Amino acid sequence: MAKAAPHGKNEPPKVVVVKKITVVAGGHHGGAWKVAYADFVTAMMAFFLLLWLLGATTEKQRKGIADYFAPTLLDNRSLGIGGNGPSGGESLVSENKIGPQPGQAMQQAIMVKPVAGGGSMKGYGDKGSLRSTLREVQAEDRKNFAKLKAEVIRKIAETKALAKLGKHIRFTMTPDGMRIDLIDDADYSMFALGTTALERDASKLIGMVAEGIRGTANPIMIRGHTDSVPFGDPRAMNNWMLASGRAEATRRRLALGGIPEARFNRIEGVADREPMIANDPMDPRNRRVAVTLLYRPGTFGQ
Repeated sequence: MAKAAPHGKNEPPKVVVVKKITVVAGGHHGGAWKVAYADFVTAMMAFFLLLWLLGATTEKQRKGIADYFAPTLLDNRSLGIGGNGPSGGESLVSENKIGPQPGQAMQQAIMVKPVAGGGSMKGYGDKGSLRSTLREVQAEDRKNFAKLKAEVIRKIAETKALAKLGKHIRFTMTPDGMRIDLIDDADYSMFALGTTALERDASKLIGMVAEGIRGTANPIMIRGHTDSVPFGDPRAMNNWMLASGRAEATRRRLALGGIPEARFNRIEGVADREPMIANDPMDPRNRRVAVTLLYRPGTFGQ
């Protein structure tokens, strides 16, 4: 914009230049930082997802995840034009010339990485397998168990002094093997009350059981059970100690009857935690010792 020249002076008019500066709203608040922040949040999410996977999966599952994300393998094969057959994938009259030899150019084929594995039944066929061997072993064990049961029952019936204890011994087939329960009742106790001392007739009965199982090769498990009647001073004696002590006393009597030490697989006391008469934990029939002849393992373990 030019101002008018003052009167009486021969001067050019002054020029005033007005500059307008437009400031973009937001200035430093542009959108570039949002991209960087989104990348940071994505990286943190991936990091915490990795931590969660490491803590929530098993070694086998982590191996499967790693294999899933592993790169594929490149199989260098002479594929030629159509394959790696006798003529390199070409017909005998083909005039194609690719590579130094027709049909024999090296190409890379994408392959899926082979994963070793097998189902839960792998190696368990019906014939000549571990499962077949295990079935045969268990079938033989069951046959021996039935023979042992009949022999012990017969000997008890033939022994006048032990005939009255026939009702105190029970034979039960379980998934682990054959369990022989020596059970108390209101009229008779295998052990002196509150102690681990075997009564004379009970000792003879366990000796007779030892004679029967001495000729087998099955591992042996012994468990002691009590009723829920408490002791006066549980610090001096309690049902856990009593159950374990009676199981050990039974083991010693079986060993005295000729059972090798190596055959004892497990000796334990469970106190009153597994009552036979569940609706009456104080019933004397809950006091018992269970001697279990376990199935023998298969050729390569159970």
